[in-house]
Order: sequence, then C-alpha cells, then structure tokens
Amino acid sequence: MWVLEAFLSAFFAGVTAILAKTGIKNVDSHLATALRTIIVTLFAWLMVWITGAFADLPNVTGTTLLFLVLSGLTTGASWLCYFKAISIGDVVKIAPVDKSSTILTMLLAFLFLGEPITWLKGVCIVLIGAGTYMMIHTKKANSPIPEGASPQKAEKSFFKRNAWFIYAALSAVFAALTTILGKIGVQDISSNLGTAIRCIVVLLLAWVIVFSQGTHRSIRTIDRRSIVFLVLSGIATGLSWLCYYSALKNGNASVVAPIDKLSILVTVLFSRIFLKEKLTPLALGGLFVMTVGTLLLLV
Repeated sequence: MWVLEAFLSAFFAGVTAILAKTGIKNVDSHLATALRTIIVTLFAWLMVWITGAFADLPNVTGTTLLFLVLSGLTTGASWLCYFKAISIGDVVKIAPVDKSSTILTMLLAFLFLGEPITWLKGVCIVLIGAGTYMMIHTKKANSPIPEGASPQKAEKSFFKRNAWFIYAALSAVFAALTTILGKIGVQDISSNLGTAIRCIVVLLLAWVIVFSQGTHRSIRTIDRRSIVFLVLSGIATGLSWLCYYSALKNGNASVVAPIDKLSILVTVLFSRIFLKEKLTPLALGGLFVMTVGTLLLLV
C-alpha cells in the first residue's frame, strides 16, 4: 500500500509544479508560497479531523515535536527556494535538479537511519546523477560578459545567469533533510497529524519572510487567475504530502523518496502541454536515465 501512496504523491507533486508556475507569473514567489501554504495547512488539518488523528496528540513527545518542527523548517526553506527557482527559470530544467535530492536522501538515510546502500543503490545513484546532468546541460547561449568588465560585475553576471540553478540546488538539499527529519518525526504518531503540525511551521516561516520583506502589501494586486492556480497548487501539494508521509511512515525512506521523485515525468509532460517547454534530445536521454535509475530502486 505504501508503494501506491508513494506513486500518488509523485503524481500530485508533478501537477503542483505546473499549477504553481502558472500561478506565480505575476506574484512574488515568497508571497505565492505563503498563500499556497494556507491552503495546504487547512487541507492537512481537515484530514486530521476526518481520520480522527487528533487521538494521537498525547503521543506527541518533545522529541517528536522537535523533529517535526525541524522538518517543517527545512520544508519551508525548500519551498521558498523551489518556487523562487521556477519564477525565474524553466520548470524542465529546475525539476531534475530538485529531484536529485534522491541521492542525498539515500546517503542521509544510510548515515542516520541505518538503511543500507547496496551495490544496486550505488548504480542508481550514478544513473540519477548522470541523468540530472544530462537534463540541465545545455550549450551556453548566454550573452558574453563585456570585455573589460570589472570582477564585481562579472561575478554578479554569473550569479544572475545561474540563480535558478542555485535556488534549485538549495531546494534539493533542504528536501533531502526534510525526508530524514520527517521519517523520524512520524514514527510514533499518525502521518496525517505529523503533516498538519509541520504545515503550521511552514506557514509561520513563509509569512515571517513575507512580512519582513514587505511583499504582503501586494496581495490586493493579485489577479483572480493567479489566485485560482495558487489554490489548486496548494490542494495538489496537500494531497501529495498526505500520500508521501503515509508512505514514509510505513516504508523505507530510501525507496519512498525516489518514487516520489518520479513526479518529474508528470512535470515534464505537463510543462510541454501547458507551458510549451521542450526538452532537447540530450535532456530526453537524461530523463530516461533518471527514470531507469529511480525504478531500479524498487527491485
């Protein structure tokens, strides 16, 4: 059952990326993240009420709460970085970088959860890494740095051209940490309750950043279409989370996380249909290699 939940998580996560990309076209990425998190939090607590997970509240120990809070903070950081990345770059390039968190997750699961890295998992790590590189590798088409430009301008130009990659890479790091912390945090309580508690942490973090930047003032200028897509992306995220953490509680983190990363297939398909983003032959080959590496983890 947990394998099916992991695949459902992947589907909803893939849909989320497209809905969010559409919804943040004219909205600050941090504000969009904060608004989406409201929907996700409401959805999570609704599921707690429906499933009767409130009964697990007495089982929330100090240690459990600590790991849930930490996983919430890393989730919030991952979201903020990810949606910043898709606001300035192409989804088909950002998604594989974000999904490469699978590699780090397996390494962290080995170090902290004692989940072994077999020779097959080693092969999968290589395949996923190679596929990621193939998907994001393109010939440099950026305008060259003007001759005689100062080192400061050259450095600024470099970070501007590669900002999407930096944010996507940070998103992957925080996502891997989230998986490990979340696995520990839901050991003794319902996964639905654990998800709901984490949502509160993410919500607080997102709005603290929004108010500190003053971007909350632009809420009134958000058009109706953006709001609809942000709400839909929040619902999709909520469904993905519920499936993911239920699978994580009952299955191995080193297997659940890679299955969830198959959401890249949904993301690439939908980005081609709705965002008109195309993959080069090399990127298609990379997608195939990543998929093979991920599916081998199920053997």
